[in-house]
Amino acid sequence: MTVPVPESPDTASGTPNRNPYLDVLRVPGAARFSAAGVVARLPMSMVGISTVLMVQSLYGSYAMAGRVSAVLVVAQAIVSPQIARVVDRVGQARVMTPLLVATTVGLLGLVLAAVLGAPEWVLWVLAAVGGASQGSYGSLVRARWSNVLDDGKRLHTAYSLEAALDELVFIVGPVVATTLATTVLPSGGLLVAAVVGGGGAAWFLSQRRTEPPARASVPADGEHVGTVAHPAAVALDHRSAIRMPGMPVLAVVFVAMGVMFGSSDVATVAFAEEQGVKGLAGVVLACFALGSMISGLGYGARHWMSPLSTRFTIGACAIAVGVSMFFLVHHIAVLAVVMFLTGFAIAPTLVNGNALVQALVAPHQLTEGLTWVGTSLGVGVSLGSWLAGVAIDAVDSHAGFLVTMSGGWLCAILALVALPGMRRRRPYAQTAAA
Repeated sequence: MTVPVPESPDTASGTPNRNPYLDVLRVPGAARFSAAGVVARLPMSMVGISTVLMVQSLYGSYAMAGRVSAVLVVAQAIVSPQIARVVDRVGQARVMTPLLVATTVGLLGLVLAAVLGAPEWVLWVLAAVGGASQGSYGSLVRARWSNVLDDGKRLHTAYSLEAALDELVFIVGPVVATTLATTVLPSGGLLVAAVVGGGGAAWFLSQRRTEPPARASVPADGEHVGTVAHPAAVALDHRSAIRMPGMPVLAVVFVAMGVMFGSSDVATVAFAEEQGVKGLAGVVLACFALGSMISGLGYGARHWMSPLSTRFTIGACAIAVGVSMFFLVHHIAVLAVVMFLTGFAIAPTLVNGNALVQALVAPHQLTEGLTWVGTSLGVGVSLGSWLAGVAIDAVDSHAGFLVTMSGGWLCAILALVALPGMRRRRPYAQTAAA
């Protein structure tokens, strides 16, 4: 499938700014909602590792820590796409504001239950509440960019910026989480994630001027504003985003990528503890994100003419090569270097994955489509956390890294198998027209 990047000039300014990132951030309201989105996304880098650190410290089991973390992520993965569908129909603030209250209650309740030594099933319930109500603020931010920008080149830059900011979140979050959990109190990371992330989410949702308009439904008679649609196109519009051609394949690849992310978090904590430097686990994970952020900024500063599906597959293969270097890890410094180098393949692959979603789904399904790939990633993260926890308890941290390598290899294999079919897929606009 070939999804070209439009080469039209910036219709608002006539000529693009020499710095493409400053150009998109000068759009009215963009800098504010992007900054708020960064703070609102902080929990996504802190909740998983904070849960692992808190439960392992208070209960003494990596396997249990992985299970509780997995419940939280799976609950978010199952419910987030449904939340996104409602958001597309009703609006971001109306849906997410009451859910923000539920998220805060769930995470704070999880902290209280763990500190009091509650049974595991109680932790599961509270983790499910905290996860199911989170939604995906990364998808909400990207939907706002699609609302305020109508130029493909600038939207590519905006998506690349958000991918780099995602990695900034993953640089800061794990360091803060591990520092708090290992030097202050075991539940410190979750407490900060709930309070700071909740504040950022409230700030984001309060910005109503840049919120995408709600799209209640596609008219049943096929009539669109200014056009008349064929009934088959209307039927296509009413599908769930995950059922759009090309989306199931993309989702499965993201599951494998998530296995790599989830297992690397748990394995890194265990490896750092075996090395006697558990507090450095967050720093090592930050190296992973730093490499990704650097590559994401570089990738977004230029515009590519090769097919998106090809670039996505190349990125998946580069990830597989990077995780293969975990075979060489026998010291915490070596692990940091390997993670930094592997990180260079992450952000461009995620940028291309999000761009593929925009090409494959209808405009009114964009939030849902982006949430589905985030959900798939979350499913993989939870699966990877659980598998790594079991492997580490049975053997050692290197068994956890084997799960990481397996996830990276599977990601590349699936992308290579799917590439011919993805190349043949037509973008949504062509499919609807046909």
